[in-house]
Amino acid sequence: MLIKFLMEDLLEKSFKMTEKTKNIKSNSEKLSSIGGAGGGLVIIDYGAGNIKSIQFAFKRLGVEAVLTNNIDEIKAADKVIFPGVGEASSAMKMLQESGLDKVIPTLTQPVLGICLGMQLMCNSSEEGNTKGLGIFNVDVKRFSNHVKVPQMGWNVITDLKSDLFKDIKEKDFMYLVHSYYAPTCNEMIAKTDYEVEYASALQKDNFYGVQFHPEKSGTVGSKILENFLKLKTNN
Repeated sequence: MLIKFLMEDLLEKSFKMTEKTKNIKSNSEKLSSIGGAGGGLVIIDYGAGNIKSIQFAFKRLGVEAVLTNNIDEIKAADKVIFPGVGEASSAMKMLQESGLDKVIPTLTQPVLGICLGMQLMCNSSEEGNTKGLGIFNVDVKRFSNHVKVPQMGWNVITDLKSDLFKDIKEKDFMYLVHSYYAPTCNEMIAKTDYEVEYASALQKDNFYGVQFHPEKSGTVGSKILENFLKLKTNN
């Protein structure tokens, strides 16, 4: 009886190991099909981004993102995330000190700026009278004192354009925390209303930007990140 019990236990463990191996292989194939080949996904780590929560959001999708400020690694990546939290002039100074202010505008693969990252991709920001990277032809302004600043919490996105919002519904809710905004402009691919209608997402060529935090916006935000991973890579 003891031998029979041990044999059954061994067979059960062997079956579980086989299933685990299948799952690992499936996740690896998913990573390959979504993330692409080559340099994979990179999150720019320059000292002003909420990078861990973004990295974990991609991990939930089965994709391991690399945190780096290495220029060669960033250039070689298939997709690039440009995060940002904090104050614009301080963040721009950190980009300048690492030389990334010159590198980011020259990237040819899909790049996604998040929150302050998107604002730094614009021409300028009223926050700290900051000159931006000039990717998006719009100047970032501050909300007036007629509303609670910062805007903090959930708000809807509308007028959706671009493959970044594939399968995302009009008026889906996203999570936002910001005191400054990009006014509506030709490069707007989503808008939000808070005192005024403003651009909550932008696109120019391979560059994308979102004012909201997809990594904190539940299943809808997760779908937007997945859509970004599926964008064509020109690198």
